[in-house]
Amino acid sequence: MAGDDLNTVDALIAQYAAGVLPEPARVLVAAHLEIQAVNRPKLAAFETLAGDLLETIEPVPIVARDRRLEEIFLSKAEEGKVTAAATARRENALFPRALRDFIGFEAEDIPWKTKLPGFKEYVFGDVDGFEVSFFWIRPGRAVPAHTHKGCEFSLVLDGAFRDARGRYGPGDISVADASVDHRPIAEKERPCIGFAVLDAPLKLTGSLRQLIGDLIG
Repeated sequence: MAGDDLNTVDALIAQYAAGVLPEPARVLVAAHLEIQAVNRPKLAAFETLAGDLLETIEPVPIVARDRRLEEIFLSKAEEGKVTAAATARRENALFPRALRDFIGFEAEDIPWKTKLPGFKEYVFGDVDGFEVSFFWIRPGRAVPAHTHKGCEFSLVLDGAFRDARGRYGPGDISVADASVDHRPIAEKERPCIGFAVLDAPLKLTGSLRQLIGDLIG
């Protein structure tokens, strides 16, 4: 994972601890933390910091206290049902639990659609203003060079890809915006499968010759 991405991932974990991420980004970070346990101490540190900050804030009255308590207890009950259902999953399931609970099915049930030779995609839909999707890249296949009109977070679930910034393997998060112009290439050992969250469309770049070659695959 590239250095700039590491800084941004730390910022994402901090926002995750504070509970301010949009739902798709929250799920992406939760899945990242399941795959890469090495970053869980960072989450604990940010949560401790957030708790310390809360102690310095003046308390305010809770509006509709009884109703809000009822909602909390209901959410805990639903969480218990989800956890019980999740225990029935097979041990080698590709999806982290947070992603499985969000999507509602396992990786083998993704209804892929071929977008280009060697490139498949499943667009889950719009959630909180973000397009949520999955991608599958054939080993050795290059994705057409592109930049971003907004911001894209991509979590690698299996396999790996490389671009000019570095290598992204299982659990790594690629962060790309308008300052990034890249051409991801899946490594040759196995397909690269990932989860993507973006708030604006991509913009194809590169020469016409390269673009035609990438589109043909």
